Amino acid sequence: EAFRLALIQLQVSSIKSDNITRACSLVREAAKQGANIVSLPECFNSPYGTNYFPEYAEKIPGESTKKLSEVAKENSIYLIGGSIPEEDDGKLYNTCAVFGPDGNLLVKHRKIHLFDIDVPGKITFQESKTLSPGDSFSTFDTPYCRVGLGICYDMRFAELAQIYARRGCQLLVYPGAFNMTTGPAHWELLQRARAVDNQVYVATASPARDEKASYVAWGHSTVVDPWGQVLTKAGTEETILYSDIDLKKLSEIRQQIPILKQKRADLYSVESKKP
Repeated sequence: EAFRLALIQLQVSSIKSDNITRACSLVREAAKQGANIVSLPECFNSPYGTNYFPEYAEKIPGESTKKLSEVAKENSIYLIGGSIPEEDDGKLYNTCAVFGPDGNLLVKHRKIHLFDIDVPGKITFQESKTLSPGDSFSTFDTPYCRVGLGICYDMRFAELAQIYARRGCQLLVYPGAFNMTTGPAHWELLQRARAVDNQVYVATASPARDEKASYVAWGHSTVVDPWGQVLTKAGTEETILYSDIDLKKLSEIRQQIPILKQKRADLYSVESKKP
């Protein structure tokens, strides 16, 4: 019925080994505070940028994910490994690896929707210059609930969240690094929209803000409940954000406003093309 979620808003540096060490130390701290599921932010082992991805990319399993597996097992938690640049068969992906309390890899989510945007005078970014998109849905089961995964830009696509909700997910986790243009405009709005539309909990884990970085992350890791209410929200600095997730509350909301049972399949549908 209830469990503790922790989101680690890590200050990411250009030194990969330091990022991994600090991430693992914060994971241990979260576990000590009773967290059952812990998430790291997007691109936790590397600065965010198309020029960094090839340099920091690694195989899975590799240096970063081996450490995540060890720390998950050592603390008997579910660990959502934010994301790292992954190299596989000559291609690069933005990938989230999830580990169970036994240290086993449960699922690997490769970012489905690549961040290619152009807001004149504000920000232009093209992940597709170096990254390839993933092509599969990613969920994993815990004793508490089923969890659906997306990475950052994936959150803008309502269909993905709808498919996860239909597949029984009660928590959606999006490690993400929105920026100083899209962050203030859409970060909280999108989380609340996904939560209310699907009557699920939504959590986002952002890196801490570094004003000197080439890509400045918005920060403000957040947890939203199925009523669309922001339960907790971080500032911009490095921190661990905790939230006690109450699945009884989710059931009550779905009974009070039973939209999931009231959809008109005779008029419309969102279909998945893959298992």
